[in-house]
Amino acid sequence: MSSHIPNERPQPDQVLTDIADYVLNYEIKNELAWKTAHYCLLDTLGCGLEALTYPACTKLLGPVVRGTIVPNGARVPGTQFQLDPIQAAFNIGAMIRWLDFNDTWLAAEWGHPSDNLGGILATADWLSRTSVAEGRGPLLMKDVLDAMIRAHEIQGVLALENSFNKVGLDHVLLVKVASTAVVGKMIGLTREELINAISLAFVDGQSLRTYRHAPNTGSRKSWAAGDATSRAVRLALIAKTGEMGYPSVLTAKTWGFYDVSFKGNAFRFQRGYGSYVMENVLFKISFPAEFHSQTAVEAAMTLHQQLKQKGVSAENIKAITIRTHEAAIRIIDKKGPLNNPADRDHCIQYMVAVPLLFGRLTAADYEDNVATDPRIDLLRDKIVCVEDPQFTKDYHDPAKRSIANALTVTLDNGTVLDEVIVEYPIGHRLRREEGIPKLLEKFKINLARKFPEKQQQNILGHSLDYHQLINTPVNEFVDGMVI
Repeated sequence: MSSHIPNERPQPDQVLTDIADYVLNYEIKNELAWKTAHYCLLDTLGCGLEALTYPACTKLLGPVVRGTIVPNGARVPGTQFQLDPIQAAFNIGAMIRWLDFNDTWLAAEWGHPSDNLGGILATADWLSRTSVAEGRGPLLMKDVLDAMIRAHEIQGVLALENSFNKVGLDHVLLVKVASTAVVGKMIGLTREELINAISLAFVDGQSLRTYRHAPNTGSRKSWAAGDATSRAVRLALIAKTGEMGYPSVLTAKTWGFYDVSFKGNAFRFQRGYGSYVMENVLFKISFPAEFHSQTAVEAAMTLHQQLKQKGVSAENIKAITIRTHEAAIRIIDKKGPLNNPADRDHCIQYMVAVPLLFGRLTAADYEDNVATDPRIDLLRDKIVCVEDPQFTKDYHDPAKRSIANALTVTLDNGTVLDEVIVEYPIGHRLRREEGIPKLLEKFKINLARKFPEKQQQNILGHSLDYHQLINTPVNEFVDGMVI
């Protein structure tokens, strides 16, 4: 007895058409979204420039074949590379994410929406240079901000109710989907072609989270988003050729994404697509640390000062309790040896111990020359994390989106210091007014890492003023950041 498989091609899944229609038709009117995208652009590029001071990052950059220069190719800020848009997207994406210092979105799934800038900026620059070479006008930086807002929204809205980490998939899947959608629009895909491209992103093999967790934590987590946004550019270009898509890529019985990769569950949605995510995105301003620990690090800095005022040091600490939320315990509550910088910047005990000891936490503090200080591991062993159910509830509450941590320190003499609690990190929407001046200062510091004084001033001159920035041709903006 045989059972025939129906072979009538279905209409595209609603998730695919909703993303395509949003990208093609939604008008972004919210002024806060545009202004936040401006700050996001500056901060994201600054993070990439700082990463260029780390050989572990720069060894991965450049063309696939050494010496290749692509006519009208995309330039990579802070370097002399001029590459095809796929490889340029990888370069820019890897730079952005390397130090875990760019923006963050926390929900059922977490991630870093500015990772999409790798594909967006590379594609916009390549299109602009090609256009100018052919006697046409370039894209403007407003087009880049537009694509950023849309990519943030797609990645963030998909993340609100859908936990990919709980099925073992890495959040860079959402970078690939979002980048494919917005890059597809930039290169002029029709609605049908755009739906095809988005389906190709879902039908792809997806990254496991292996490289983010003990005992395998490693540096791939620093270039995984570059890989994802680069793949997105490739898939959009494939769709541009007229290559077919897969309309029920999510819902197909047995072979679709839901059945294969999402335990048979369909995606759930809390809201439609607009500009909510960019408006509420979390800037990582003060510390290059996994975002669930940002408030813990801020509390540790306060405690460092209190210890100094009391005339004692972190070496006089007997025990530390971190009252935290469930996501922090699941991702960064880590005991045992830490084998590399990628391991250390995902360990809340390490990220609290360093500021308690030294009154700072910088990217350099994850390197071996600091990590070998025996006092760090001695202090790590004294730190215990406990979940506070209210912190977990507030973390998921759309009206709060707090990332609370509270530290209680007990000294060797039995003295218990008052608990220091920080609910919202300085990059949170509720502390935006406090954070933006520090974000701009961070950008200026990062410019100084790579560019001479005159070039720094030129970059600041056409990037700090929003209205001047949005009217700047993309290729001219990028040229200003080339070494």
